Amino acid sequence: MDLDNTAEDAVMADTPSGPPQPSLEPQGQQEPIIPASSIPVTPTPPREFRDIQVKVHIRRPERDSWVYLGRGIASHEVIGQSSRVVVRSAGTGKVLVVFGEFSDLQAEKRGNFVVVGSVEGSRVVSWSLNALNNSDTLRLMASIELACYKCKLSLVDPRSHTRNRRRIERVIKDDRRKRHRRRKDQDAMIDAFSKHNLADELEGPPT
Repeated sequence: MDLDNTAEDAVMADTPSGPPQPSLEPQGQQEPIIPASSIPVTPTPPREFRDIQVKVHIRRPERDSWVYLGRGIASHEVIGQSSRVVVRSAGTGKVLVVFGEFSDLQAEKRGNFVVVGSVEGSRVVSWSLNALNNSDTLRLMASIELACYKCKLSLVDPRSHTRNRRRIERVIKDDRRKRHRRRKDQDAMIDAFSKHNLADELEGPPT
């Protein structure tokens, strides 16, 4: 017996005769393969900064006490390649103060307060922004640093940027020293006045 012929006959018996029948399964069109390098990259939209509610106080030049201006809304606004922090009145929408990359200022975090010393010539205007919680305070501080400290001057002319920062720190330090001296003198005057009145009371009325 020829084993090769027998196997061939068995295969032909299982194969249907006639033309090939079309497949009942749908044949999907194969999509062309696009290299990853040719796929355009969609730029990530800029992060939206949620507005921060704050209580606003101001200490004007040559003054030692804070003045309450009311509740405000601090917003981080991106304009082209730069940004700024705008504080508006929560009631009227009036702009109270704007901090940008051309502002000469120094910001400090004190608890839930962000205290901003803004240098205007030889004078210092201080702003106190009291946020609702520590998280908002950190976000507000980061927004001010992003808008004001990371300015173009630090990249174009680092030396000028460093000199400007030192000048701002020096003016604010001098203003703080003057305020402390005035407060010390005022306390000494009050103490001397109270001692003088006490001495008059001990002596009694004139006869």
